[in-house]
Amino acid sequence: MRNDDTASSQPHGAHDVPRQPPTRLGADLKASRQMASRLRLLVKGNPEPDKQAWATMGQALWEGDKLADELVAWMHEFGMARAWPLFERALSAPRDLSGSTPAPLRQFVCRTAGWPDWVREDLMCEGAQALRSTGLHGMMVLRDAGLMAGYQASAINQTLVMTGSLHKGAQRRVAETTSWWLACTEEGGMAPGGPGFMMTLRVRVMHALVRHQLSQSPKWDAASLGLPVNQLDMQATYLAFSVVQLLSLKTTGVWLSGRESAAVMHLWRYIGWLMGVDERYLCEDEQQGRTLLYQNVLSQAPADETSVMLGQALMDEPLQRLYPNMAGLRGRFNKARHLSLVRWFVGAKGMRALGLPATLPWYPLLVGGPFLLRSLVLHAVPGLMPVWRRWAGQRQRDYLKVLMGAHGSPHLTGGAHPAKRQAS
Repeated sequence: MRNDDTASSQPHGAHDVPRQPPTRLGADLKASRQMASRLRLLVKGNPEPDKQAWATMGQALWEGDKLADELVAWMHEFGMARAWPLFERALSAPRDLSGSTPAPLRQFVCRTAGWPDWVREDLMCEGAQALRSTGLHGMMVLRDAGLMAGYQASAINQTLVMTGSLHKGAQRRVAETTSWWLACTEEGGMAPGGPGFMMTLRVRVMHALVRHQLSQSPKWDAASLGLPVNQLDMQATYLAFSVVQLLSLKTTGVWLSGRESAAVMHLWRYIGWLMGVDERYLCEDEQQGRTLLYQNVLSQAPADETSVMLGQALMDEPLQRLYPNMAGLRGRFNKARHLSLVRWFVGAKGMRALGLPATLPWYPLLVGGPFLLRSLVLHAVPGLMPVWRRWAGQRQRDYLKVLMGAHGSPHLTGGAHPAKRQAS
């Protein structure tokens, strides 16, 4: 299914007259360059943002997601208790939309119902397969290089702080994110109506709800932070799940072919689009993504006390998992293993910025060689990769049970009422 109106399906929100960039933009370039120094070595050419690129990032901090923002404005006007069930029914049965369906709801569902013209279904499927083949290690590096390292960007943390998510527990955040990631990467997960597709749209609307809530809060410092959940910060999240994960896999011994890397980037380009990232801030290949990531990191505010609070909470998350046996031993081992991976990705200064104890990168040094050998064998021996992929994918699903418990289910998997969810 194709969407012929791909341009209008994306958020715009840019102002006709450029606004003064929020003061967080490049607030401490020395610290930002230090944080991006390792990434700089992996970028071809000159990735430094020119005047135009810097101005574009400044304006992106004022841009939201017009399509979802208009839907949320209608929800609040109509009454959230009545609007959310209508939203769920419309997502589940888009063909039942009619002329009596409220325009913001109809537009949101119709403009996200089909794939943009540039989407290649076969390449998206290959990207999901490649991510399933990374097994538990793929999920570990996404947690440590994407989530934990990302806490150094303190301005993004403010949303978690002001919505109270900081105090709801790292274990819950990891479980919800893992559940969504698995839904997006399962077979057929991102097809219209698939589990990843549905969860992504719910996340998009939740982001718009948060943007609406915080934008009206007197505590939100817009002059400093820009718009809550803005385009630049959404781009950072999109790049964390695509470029950062690919880099973290490759620097810890998991070899991926050029075709696999391109497929992963293509999959996340579509997920980013569906999530509400404007096409101007998406990328077509990994090298372009590395450049955008480098520039995004330069623009971010440096670590602060929220980085330490979030970092220390995530550090202890392995101790809270619901292991079926030897919980104490496995919790302590996984905590140490994650800390060693974080050290590998962020360095000694990054560890201090996150308030984490000094440690050595023993785990990636230990497994890098074996992982590389395994990757080469899997790609060289015909018929071996599909068998491995099934086993590795099952390991990923089993890990979710450890995070959530045998019967647990994070809120994002269903149609829980957003008001109740925000209050929980």
